[in-house]
Amino acid sequence: MLSAFARAFQTPDLRKKLLFTLGIMVLFRLGSHVPVPGVDFEAVHACIKETKNNGLFGLVNLFSGGALLQLTIFALGIMPYITASIILQLLTVVIPRLEALKKEGQAGQAKITQYTRYLTIALAVLQGTGIVATASSGALFSGCVYANQIVPDTGVFRIAVMVLTMTAGTTVIMWLGELITDRGIGNGMSLLIFTSIAAQFPTSMWAIKQSGTIGGGWVEFLSVVAVGIIVVMLVIFVEQAQRRIPVQYAKRMIGRRAFGGTSTYIPLKVNQAGVIPVIFASSLLYIPALVVQLTSSQSSWAVWITKHFVRGDHPVYMATYFLLIVFFAFFYVAISFNPEEVADNMKKYGGFIPGIRAGRPTAEYLNYVLTRITWPGSLYLGLIALIPMIALVAFGQQTNFPFGGTSVLIVVGVGLETVKQIESQLQQRNYEGFLR
Repeated sequence: MLSAFARAFQTPDLRKKLLFTLGIMVLFRLGSHVPVPGVDFEAVHACIKETKNNGLFGLVNLFSGGALLQLTIFALGIMPYITASIILQLLTVVIPRLEALKKEGQAGQAKITQYTRYLTIALAVLQGTGIVATASSGALFSGCVYANQIVPDTGVFRIAVMVLTMTAGTTVIMWLGELITDRGIGNGMSLLIFTSIAAQFPTSMWAIKQSGTIGGGWVEFLSVVAVGIIVVMLVIFVEQAQRRIPVQYAKRMIGRRAFGGTSTYIPLKVNQAGVIPVIFASSLLYIPALVVQLTSSQSSWAVWITKHFVRGDHPVYMATYFLLIVFFAFFYVAISFNPEEVADNMKKYGGFIPGIRAGRPTAEYLNYVLTRITWPGSLYLGLIALIPMIALVAFGQQTNFPFGGTSVLIVVGVGLETVKQIESQLQQRNYEGFLR
């Protein structure tokens, strides 16, 4: 990996792309520290130091690089775009118009991207309104004495300015991600998410060292580093694992020339769903606690939810989280990979799996293989996602544990994809062929 980056910096055009990407990432991090107009920044920092618990808004805060709880112009981060992309992907299965656009190729994909942008802005307005309303009511930092002083002016004009500023920040983040995709090394949105998560690693590691009690905190620090290395190795191993189903294409005679007759394979990843099930499960588990916090209810159901679904170290929360991840892993794989469509395309172009008849038997075989490899993939996702909760029990801090499930999955996945893109571009520029 390091050799790929070194060779990339030696290539002039790739060096420009890398420096441009790094510049955009620095600009993105600077925007994550500029406060929204109308926010008392000193009160925000006082509440962050006092509460030290952002579990309720932890997912959005993770994707914003810690900017959410600081109420900056990039407070919403890239989360509205991720949500919009997931919604459009789900709607493609049920809306024939979107399914037709998806099959139109590049032109249809450009139209779907345009719809995603519009939906992102709408979701940014909704999420921005919710965050500002939560901060104004003092519920953003429950238990902080300065919580009601975060937004001194709760007038309609001031609230509207704050919401518009956050929405504009999300739009700028979309633009920065597209700039990286067009003029940088590619994969812009994922790199911005990578930047947000990786920026919190040093602070989280140092917080673990400071809160440690054995050997001045170094024992806990080194233990977390050892666990992190093991987790990263496990994630790389599973993310690279795939089941390759061989496909043979029959020869076709066109005139006097024979075409086809090639052999290829269908790569089915063990973790076919990626990090999406973890995001779905986390978002769903936030809803009950968020309802209790916004309504301030003291009824029996609210007390039960507060006891079981607010802190991540409770066995009921951990079991529910694990089961939801397994369920959403199968759900997302079912809607993102259609065995019947793959089997029809293979039959149309003369392809077949050796030993399996074309058509419906091929679709049944693909569905059987996909179901079997999804089981270990979903269990792996559930175990990786439970690591922060186990850390909460072992070290007494959940939010400062840097090698959590979502963060490691995204960082490792984006890192591997970025290295592959750089290597492919290097290969295009340095291909010597048979004339060496």
